[in-house]
Amino acid sequence: MLQKEDRKIIRGWVFYDWANSVYPLIISSAIFPIMFEKMTSFKDADGKTIYDTISFFGLEFKNTAFYAYLASMSYLVVALITPLLSGVADYSGKKKRFLQFFCFLGAVSSALLFFFDHKADGMSPVAIGFTILPLFFASIGYWGSLVYYNSYLPEIAPESQHNAISARGFIMGYLGSSILLIIILVLTQFTGLMDIHYAFPLVGTWWLVFAFYTFVRLPQPKARKDSEQLISKGFRELKKVWNDIRSRKPLKRYLASYFMFNMAVQTVMIMATAFANKEIIGIQTTDLIVSILIIQFVGILGSFLFSRLGNLIGNKQALSIAICIWIGLCLYVYFLVYLPWQFYIAAAVVGLVMGGIQSLARSTYSRMLPSTDDNTSYFSFFDVSEKIGLAIGTFSFGLIESFADIRTSVLALVVFFVLGIFLLMRVPKNWDIAE
Repeated sequence: MLQKEDRKIIRGWVFYDWANSVYPLIISSAIFPIMFEKMTSFKDADGKTIYDTISFFGLEFKNTAFYAYLASMSYLVVALITPLLSGVADYSGKKKRFLQFFCFLGAVSSALLFFFDHKADGMSPVAIGFTILPLFFASIGYWGSLVYYNSYLPEIAPESQHNAISARGFIMGYLGSSILLIIILVLTQFTGLMDIHYAFPLVGTWWLVFAFYTFVRLPQPKARKDSEQLISKGFRELKKVWNDIRSRKPLKRYLASYFMFNMAVQTVMIMATAFANKEIIGIQTTDLIVSILIIQFVGILGSFLFSRLGNLIGNKQALSIAICIWIGLCLYVYFLVYLPWQFYIAAAVVGLVMGGIQSLARSTYSRMLPSTDDNTSYFSFFDVSEKIGLAIGTFSFGLIESFADIRTSVLALVVFFVLGIFLLMRVPKNWDIAE
């Protein structure tokens, strides 16, 4: 086990959020989704989308549906590979090496999106080809690295500090990614000193450079004495952890709840920009960027408030409040959001509950784990729950849009939130130290 409450180690751990959060903000939420939708849609003089079909090696899709499907496939890949790799990481003591590998994969792939350059020129599908594939690998890199990153939390801090340290990480992430986004906007939109495509190499560079601080601070766990035949030991480790989770009712029920509500949360975050581009009347790129910055800075407040709320009333009650707000938000967006100012209100609410629910979800899980040397393997199950949920959520979003419209896709997310809060209510109370 690592030394707990070492300030340098905790500072190094928290700083990885500063490094990698540029991916979910700039690649998943802001610059790339806006650019992708504009480059693959044909709009009329009023800015209304009249054609949005793309071609991927002869197969045709709605652009936002394809975007959702591609994200879904990347989550499935992470869900398939990380449980095994996590068992290997625990036995071999190479947790930090795996973190570094996925960090490098995500950062380099993000930089390669520089080469994505297409433009819809009429009522014919835009052929996007191989230039979209770095988005697929960047997603694998980002989400894969989080398994090993998150698994350090119960090893570096006592249970009573998990809420605060988890929230601190998200706050650092919101600040760091917002700073880079503002730098990119100044260089591309306000001064014209740089083409927007250079934003992606900047993301990759930021991610790698600041991650080195984390790699220097985080120690490499020691390998087990018997570290040969790592693949077979990885499978046995996975089976052992699964059997333990099944025997722990609070942990098993919490994972089921997390699977549902996080599926909806992450789908909203990934598809929000696509929704705004298609559905908000008269929305401009500057409106989208402003709304995303609102989410970021309100997210700082939300992470802090929900961390304190969890300590005061218990994490389960605080998570329940956050989920209820998400349900109300989806209904508000479906029925009432048609103009930019209405979208700003939605963005502010998203920011408040996005940081809160993410930081609480991570710290809640870490607090429920037994004292163990297998934290990476336990967090791989947390990650698998998240990634399979994300794959189902984004795939469902794209599929519903293909047969109905994007607003109906938003409304369908309410079902996942309702199931999430129902399952959360079935988690026994005695696990929560605040109760």
